Amino acid sequence: MRDAHTSARSLMLVLHDVAPETWPDYQPFVEAIDALGEVPMTWLVVPDFHHRNALHRSPTFCRLLDRRLARGDELALHGFYHADDGPAPRGPGEFFMRRIYTHEGEFYALEQQEAMQRLEAGLELFTALGWPVSGFVAPAWLMSEGTRQALRQLPLRYTSTPQHLYSLPDFTAIEAPGLVWSARSAWRRGLSRVLCDWQVRRWHKAETLRLGLHPVDMRHASSRDYWLHTVRELVEQGRQPLTKSAWLERRLSA
Repeated sequence: MRDAHTSARSLMLVLHDVAPETWPDYQPFVEAIDALGEVPMTWLVVPDFHHRNALHRSPTFCRLLDRRLARGDELALHGFYHADDGPAPRGPGEFFMRRIYTHEGEFYALEQQEAMQRLEAGLELFTALGWPVSGFVAPAWLMSEGTRQALRQLPLRYTSTPQHLYSLPDFTAIEAPGLVWSARSAWRRGLSRVLCDWQVRRWHKAETLRLGLHPVDMRHASSRDYWLHTVRELVEQGRQPLTKSAWLERRLSA
């Protein structure tokens, strides 16, 4: 029999960068997860991925997300374009974050007004499509102070960074450690496996673990198989799969 601590532990399976063009990457993995049984997922949906994937032009993909909601999955807002198209970086620190660390930190340098405009546009699209939304995750988890101020004014329940969920509007930090791979090259995939294996051992007793998957992970057998194996193993260890909003609801009501 599982003890109370074991039965309370959970995992959150989170698919980043969800858009019509990334669905072919994810589809085989999602089908494999569905075959495991009831493993709800949180899909981080980009309204117009890289300015070429506007959801209103992809009704078939939107119907797919409708079906995922009906299965018990969650859809969260993940930026608007998932591309950093702002003014040129100012200074070496900003250049590193926006041109070397990532080119996709859409909300890293936005002032409050522009951040609000993009957030409201994303929420309006979700509403028009009939999708409930509780959370926003900034691309690359990078948020300017202006973005934070905008989020305080919107009817959202959470945002997140790699190791925490933040309850809105007051940004109360809740520890929720996350695993993520960098799968763009063979050496990165090898290092990611070692690091994530160590983190799983380190956080063995953590209340929850978040698995943050990206489309590039699905393009390589080593990373794709790692995630599938990890989900199976964590479920067998007694962790309950939950969406981010369901976990937050349970956490705050405890």
